Amino acid sequence: MPSNQQLFERAQRVIPGGVNSPVRAFRAVGGTPRFITRAQGAYFWDSEGQRYIDYIGSWGPMILGHGHPAVLEAVQRAAADGFSFGAPTEREIELAEAIIAQVPSVEQVRLVSSGTEAAMSAIRLARGATGRPKLIKFEGCYHGHADALLVKAGSGLATFGHPTSAGVPPEVVQHTVVLEYNNLAQLEAAFAEHGRELACVMIEPIAGNMNFVRTDVGFMRRLRELCTAHGALLVFDEVMTGFRVALGGAQSVYARAIPGFKPDISVFGKVIGGGMPLAAFGSTRDIMQQLAPLGPVYQAGTLSGNPVATACGLATLREITQPGFYDALAARTRSLVEGLVGAARDAGVPMVGDSEGGMFGFFFADRLPQHYGAVMATDKERFNRFFHGLLERGVYLAPALYEAGFVSAAHTADDVAATVAAARAAL
Repeated sequence: MPSNQQLFERAQRVIPGGVNSPVRAFRAVGGTPRFITRAQGAYFWDSEGQRYIDYIGSWGPMILGHGHPAVLEAVQRAAADGFSFGAPTEREIELAEAIIAQVPSVEQVRLVSSGTEAAMSAIRLARGATGRPKLIKFEGCYHGHADALLVKAGSGLATFGHPTSAGVPPEVVQHTVVLEYNNLAQLEAAFAEHGRELACVMIEPIAGNMNFVRTDVGFMRRLRELCTAHGALLVFDEVMTGFRVALGGAQSVYARAIPGFKPDISVFGKVIGGGMPLAAFGSTRDIMQQLAPLGPVYQAGTLSGNPVATACGLATLREITQPGFYDALAARTRSLVEGLVGAARDAGVPMVGDSEGGMFGFFFADRLPQHYGAVMATDKERFNRFFHGLLERGVYLAPALYEAGFVSAAHTADDVAATVAAARAAL
C-alpha cells in the first residue's frame, strides 16, 4: 500500500489542496493527512495499516459506529433494488415519519442531500413565509457554505457581516446580521434595529464548529421571546446535534429547561443519513406548505430522498430509538471527557471539557468559552501538539481545535481507557 505521504502528494496533483473538504488537509494542525482504507466499529485504519480509535465518526453520522450489521444489511438490500429512481418511494415517507415522531416541533419535512442544502433551503423558506429579507446568525456557527452564510461579524454592535470567502459579493450578505454567540445585549440591539425586517434567526443550539459551546439557557429563552414578539422565525441548525445529543435533538434539551420551548424550523443531517448523503429541514404544516409544489418557495433536488441513503438513515434511527441507548452513550462520552480533563489536571495543564449525548469538546483553558472569540483565545499550539501526540498513539481527534468530537455506541470502556492513557502520555 502507498504511504499517507505518497497519497497526499498524488492527491494534490488532481484535487485542490489534496482534499475534498478543507479541514481534512491538516492545515490547522500541520502534518500529513491520514488516508483511510477501511473502518469497523469504533476504529478505522489508514493506508499504512495503522489503526485509530475514531472520535470524528465521519463528523457525527456514525453514532452506531462503522459497519453496524443492521445498517449494512439495510443498505445492501436497498442497493440491490436500485441506486436512484428520480421518483417517490415509500421509504422516504417512512424516514419522514420517523423524524417527525421524535421531534414535536416538526409536522412535515423535506429531504435533501446535504446540510448545506438543508440550511440554505430553510432560510429561503423563512424569507418566503415571512416576506422579509434579513437574517441573524452568530459568529462561530457554521451552517454550510451557501453564500449568505459565509459571513464574519461586523466591527460594531449588531452590524452587518462581511464575506469570509472570495467569490461572495458584499451585496449578497447585506441582509445577514452577525452577532456574538451568547451576547444578550447584541441580540436585544439587533432586534430593536432590524426586528421588522427579520425573516429568521439561525443558530446552532450547541455549536459544534467552534469546538463545543452551548447556548446559555437564559439567552435561548430570550431569543425565543424576541422571535415571537417580532414575527421572526427561529431556525435551529441541528445538522450536528439532531439525534446526536438526544433522541429529540438539542431542542429537546432546551425544552426540558424552558417549558413549551420549540423552534419554528429545524435543520437535520448527519445521523439521519447514517453516513450517507442525506439531510432534511422541517417545520409546521402551515410553513412547509409554502414550498413548491404547493407554495411559491422553490426547492428541488435530483437525489433528494435517495433510496439507498434513506435505507441507511432508517436503519440507524431504528437502532438509536432502542431503550437506554442515549443513557449509555452519554455516560460513555462523559467518562471520556472526565478522563481527559483529569489527565490534564494531573499533568498540571489547564483543560476544561463538556459533553451532551454523544458529542463532546475540550479546550486548553481555565473556563469553558461562551463565544467564538473566547474559543480562538484558547491555547491553539498546545492543542496541535496534543493532537499529534494522540495521533501517534492511535487516537484520531478532529484535526482542528474548533471542531467537536463524537463518541459512538461502538466505543467501549477499554477504548476510553486507552484514549485517556494516550492523553496522559501525550500531556
